[in-house]
Amino acid sequence: MTAPLELHHYQVISAVRQTLIDLYADVRAPLLHLPNYAVSTFAERLGRHGTEPGFEAVVGYDQGHAVGYVYGNTIRFGDRWWTRMARPLGEEITAEPTLALKELGVRIPWRGTGAARRIHDELLAGRAERRVTLMVNPAAGDGKVLALYQSWGYEAVNEVRPSPEAPPLVAMLRDCR
Repeated sequence: MTAPLELHHYQVISAVRQTLIDLYADVRAPLLHLPNYAVSTFAERLGRHGTEPGFEAVVGYDQGHAVGYVYGNTIRFGDRWWTRMARPLGEEITAEPTLALKELGVRIPWRGTGAARRIHDELLAGRAERRVTLMVNPAAGDGKVLALYQSWGYEAVNEVRPSPEAPPLVAMLRDCR
C-alpha cells in the first residue's frame, strides 16, 4: 500500500524548522533520553544543517498532518562529512558534489506504507547531485533500517562516529536516480 501523501519542498529552514523538530520528537521518542538523540541536540544540528549549501527538506502530509520528513544538503571535497570517516575514502567518491541525507523519519502509523520511500525519492528526484550518502545506526530497528536502505540501493562504504556521544554508524552511498 502506498501512503496518500502530499509532498512539500522547503529550501529555507525557517519555513519548516518547527515542523521538523516536532516530527523528530515523535519519530525518535524512544531515544530522546540519550544525549545524541535529545531534541535540543537535534535542534542544534538542524540549525547548522539548515544553513549549509544546497539545504532542502521534504515533508509528507496526510490530510494536512505532517507524517514524515527528510532533509539534506550538498557536500563537497573536504567536507567534514567525508573527513570523519574511519578510513579515508578516495577522491573518486569525495571529489564530486554529493547529497548528504542528514535525517529521514516517519511517524509510526505511516511506517510500512511506503511513505518513507516516497518522501526520500521526492527529495532525490529534484537534485542536481549524481550521488547521495547517508549514515545509519546499524542497530536501529534491530538492523531493519540498514536492511531497508540496502533494499533501496545503498551500499556500505565506511564507518563513522560523528561525535563522542553518537553510536557507531555505517556510511552508505548510492546513485540519486
